[in-house]
Amino acid sequence: MTDNGIDADLELTVELSAKERRDVAGPPNGAVDPAVLGIKVRELVWADVTQVAAIESKLFGASAWTMGMLTEELRGTGRWYIGAHPIDDGGHTPLVGYGGLWFDGQDAHIMTIGVHPKHQGRGIGQTLMNQLVIHARARGACKMLLEVAVNNPAAIAMYTRAGFEKIGLRKRYYQPEDVDAYTMQLVLKDGAPPVGTLP
Repeated sequence: MTDNGIDADLELTVELSAKERRDVAGPPNGAVDPAVLGIKVRELVWADVTQVAAIESKLFGASAWTMGMLTEELRGTGRWYIGAHPIDDGGHTPLVGYGGLWFDGQDAHIMTIGVHPKHQGRGIGQTLMNQLVIHARARGACKMLLEVAVNNPAAIAMYTRAGFEKIGLRKRYYQPEDVDAYTMQLVLKDGAPPVGTLP
């Protein structure tokens, strides 16, 4: 048990360098500072899982990740998850969005980005994505990859504005709805090998 009474195995902790801590708090080059949007971006902690699951359910319905899936994802090797919440000096405001990636040692994979329906259209998803890109660059990722539903034009437009390009189509990727997904890629380093090639 830790000093605050939380089982150490259940508490999600990620050690960050000073540079990464600054990156979570500040905007990437040319991006809007999260504070201008009235939000703060921070790493997710174990206690956030219930809120993430609630937003996930509102956004993705039958294909939403379960509590068990979210738990395994947060504990997974190479994962890094962040959340956005309204700025409040007391720090007790609920999450309004979240995002995460998996770094496999070469490429970073955006696993999810979700923003509560009541807070969409304000740039929160873009801000979360920008922070994931910063983290991937800091880790030395060659490129970022993601899947996005073909029937989600807002997300496709957001990724396209950020420089992601469609590189493939995955048939019936999202279940149980049988929705296809585009695979999209953002090259972070010159000379990064194309998807599907060995280094």
